[in-house]
Amino acid sequence: MPMPQERIYTSEDYWNLPEGQRAELIDGKLYAMVPPSRIHQKLSILTAAAILNHIQSNKGTCEVYTAPFAVNLNADDKVWVEPDISVICDKDKLSDRGCEGAPDWIIEIVSPSNPKNDYTIKLFKYRTAGVREYWIVNPMKKVVQTYVFEGIEESDVYLFEDEIPVYIFDGLIIKISDLL
Repeated sequence: MPMPQERIYTSEDYWNLPEGQRAELIDGKLYAMVPPSRIHQKLSILTAAAILNHIQSNKGTCEVYTAPFAVNLNADDKVWVEPDISVICDKDKLSDRGCEGAPDWIIEIVSPSNPKNDYTIKLFKYRTAGVREYWIVNPMKKVVQTYVFEGIEESDVYLFEDEIPVYIFDGLIIKISDLL
């Protein structure tokens, strides 16, 4: 949910939040972030580990980051998000602050407090910023919505028990139920 506000916020406001307060900046609005649940954290760390293992075993150069990790989506002053998992293959986008530009793959794990952000606001932002692949993992419904934004755009829905192919990595298939 957006934080109460009467003005447009900028990168400076985002980076000067009080210690321990997390929020995302989207088009001048600050969205407060609540601490994630245990299942949310488990899904995040185990999915990131599966991705990292695939990259390392294939001697890949992409990097995997989990939240909190700042992504300046359009490399501008208006959008700073903290995806649950970010995969960045262009190391020139990485800085001491996080990622300056669109990651190649973003995974968001839905929290009961903000499903609208993942399914609408972030979907639009990620697509238009140049993210190549986007997954929305919904632990409450045990489904994964996948989006491929390159070439012929695709969208699919998978159950946690399904084998989910990863578009940006040949040979990587993730079965969420095997991770839990």
